[in-house]
Amino acid sequence: MGGETQNKPLLRALKGEAVWPPPVWLMRQAGRYLPEFRAMREQADFITRCMTPDIAVELTLQPIRRYGMDGAILFSDILILPWAMGQDLRFEEGRGPVMTPIRSEADLARLNEGRMMEAVAPVREALRRLRVELPAETTLLGFAGSPFTVACYMVEGGSSRDFAHIRAMMQNDPALFDKLMDILIRNTAEMLCGQIEAGAEAVMLFDSWGGILPPEAFRRYVIEPTRQIVAHIRARHPDVPLIGFPRLGGVMVAEYAEKTGINALALDTVADMAKVAEMVPETVTLQGNLDPMILLNGGEALKTEARRIRDSLKGRPHVFNLGHGVIKTTPPEHVATLVETIRDV
Repeated sequence: MGGETQNKPLLRALKGEAVWPPPVWLMRQAGRYLPEFRAMREQADFITRCMTPDIAVELTLQPIRRYGMDGAILFSDILILPWAMGQDLRFEEGRGPVMTPIRSEADLARLNEGRMMEAVAPVREALRRLRVELPAETTLLGFAGSPFTVACYMVEGGSSRDFAHIRAMMQNDPALFDKLMDILIRNTAEMLCGQIEAGAEAVMLFDSWGGILPPEAFRRYVIEPTRQIVAHIRARHPDVPLIGFPRLGGVMVAEYAEKTGINALALDTVADMAKVAEMVPETVTLQGNLDPMILLNGGEALKTEARRIRDSLKGRPHVFNLGHGVIKTTPPEHVATLVETIRDV
């Protein structure tokens, strides 16, 4: 193991070492619960913040300065990829992302894969700067949305409760849906390789909506695309760990871990970490999975549950995290308490 990895607890854990106490970072650790984040939020709209290296670097560093997290995840968004291929995107307060939906061959033809890498050049510049500015012991994480989840937003035109349009496309025009997935598989892999070449030491794939699919569709549209992306990245960057997050994957997560080739399996709040640990090989690092509501509410219940999760996985590779992102109304001092609790052994 190289000296640089040796000094980075998160990177060691992602490469299969049982580090104690486990390294800790949180999904959405750079976010609206931090007053310093809210102060910068007034300076620019969301996409501008993602695509301006000065701002993206500062927002990524804020929770590292406050809490000394073991991982710094780049401030960005999973929908930067379709935006970079030309799909219009805006974020509305109270509504979230809004996009012109893709529902036909003509809509799909308007995507421009050729401009993607140039469009995300500011993201790579932010990563290059972060590798210089982060503490030596902090692991820099890149990420992307998994193809199915990104396709959900692209087809629905934003967030959805019932995913009616994407379900209809999958059933009524599977050839069109397959074309969209192929575009996303190719470009997700390329974008993540670009992040690695710019300095990301590990990358994470977020499949937030894979859990809406029945098992056979989950295999086809979640497991297989992830396997292809992992294989593509591993061929070019064999030593870089990959984290997969098949949110709400239920009993399918063990098959996901086995067949995709990921190094680490991130688990959502409803997963029983100890049970999953029995289902997947010890070579697979587990990440998660404190309920963000427990973090929001704080108190002794937070300390008790954090210790329970931490201690239940002692002796196997584990990265402590939440089962979903930090809730925006979470008091910052609760996050400090959580980090102190995990490290107090």
